[in-house]
Amino acid sequence: MVRSFSAEPVDDAVVARILEAALRAPSAGNTGGTAWVVLRGKAETAHYWDATTDAAWRATSLRWEGLRRAPVVALAYSSADAYMGRYGEPDKAASGLGVGEEAWPVPYWTGDAAFGVLTVLLGAVDAGLGACLLGNFRGEGALGATLRIPEGWRLFGAVLLGRPDGADHRSASLDRSGTASSERLHFGSW
Repeated sequence: MVRSFSAEPVDDAVVARILEAALRAPSAGNTGGTAWVVLRGKAETAHYWDATTDAAWRATSLRWEGLRRAPVVALAYSSADAYMGRYGEPDKAASGLGVGEEAWPVPYWTGDAAFGVLTVLLGAVDAGLGACLLGNFRGEGALGATLRIPEGWRLFGAVLLGRPDGADHRSASLDRSGTASSERLHFGSW
């Protein structure tokens, strides 16, 4: 993950190709209940930063300057209602999942949004770009109002795209010791 970007623009055709691939990522029941809002350039990406950060965070974040230079912020959205509607259709109704969110042991809309995000991250690598995923911690409502997001669509996360500027802003998470694969990979049974 890149956390410090150059402000150099990314070709719109490259961004479109990456996001089109994300729309072809797996979709449970072929629901298509994910969507993207792509913000390009300083004026558009400012909508994201204004809604999701505050002055205190910007003043204390070592990564702020490098992150805000990303020329593209791609916002991944998903709609639980789309999946409940799809799973209420005759060919899926027997699943019982069309009745409401509480019926879903695993929310497919979250999984499908994650598949799309992974596709964007891999597409960025293939295009020679840097990228990172930012979780959604605050400001979803304000951002949604600014971007006119329809009711029922939730922000899964933001993918920043651009060229790395070469600054090393390693995540402290990289210093954590990982769990041994023998503790996570099981054949035949746990």
